[in-house]
Amino acid sequence: MKLKVCGLTKMDQIQELISMNIDFLGFIFYKKSPRFVLNHLSLEEISEINHQGKVGVFVNESIEKIAEISEKAKLNFIQLHGDEDEEFILSLSQMLSKDVKIIKVFRVGETFNFQFSIFNSLVDYFLFDTDSKAFGGTGQTFDWQILNEIEIPIPYFLSGGISLENIHQLATINQQPAVLDINSKFEIEPGIKNLEKIKTFKSLLK
Repeated sequence: MKLKVCGLTKMDQIQELISMNIDFLGFIFYKKSPRFVLNHLSLEEISEINHQGKVGVFVNESIEKIAEISEKAKLNFIQLHGDEDEEFILSLSQMLSKDVKIIKVFRVGETFNFQFSIFNSLVDYFLFDTDSKAFGGTGQTFDWQILNEIEIPIPYFLSGGISLENIHQLATINQQPAVLDINSKFEIEPGIKNLEKIKTFKSLLK
């Protein structure tokens, strides 16, 4: 299982995570987020980060803006966390560089009734996160057993309240996630990561 650390804002922590061989680095380009990366780093600084797993997180942003940020920041993945439909994704993929991959987020509540098969051929990964009125991290988990009730046709990221305390429960998921996406449970404050906790978590994944 690979690991994504999301909500990064500090260059020294990013470099340390790279040295820890973290697979995906998540940068949030949503102004309402307390981890909005452009309050801390410029697009040029992000573009200079030497890593093949740079993920830009967007919420209901325009296609043009996503494509522009993707190019300027040299992103490798676009994570769509809003209400983007298949038409939006099709248009976006035509504007992105061919090697940029797309992750489509689904917010899971008490049930899961999305018709997500329409996205199978349009995106590279799904991401399942806990539903909330606001977009972005809640620090809460959803009932992972819901994933055992659905057919997931492509690799997926699992997000939402993953922590050292519940890592053992991942074994109950039949189709295991390709990537675990961690954020708020591994922070000192929004955007400032607890690197020791991340090291411990990574060691438990092996």
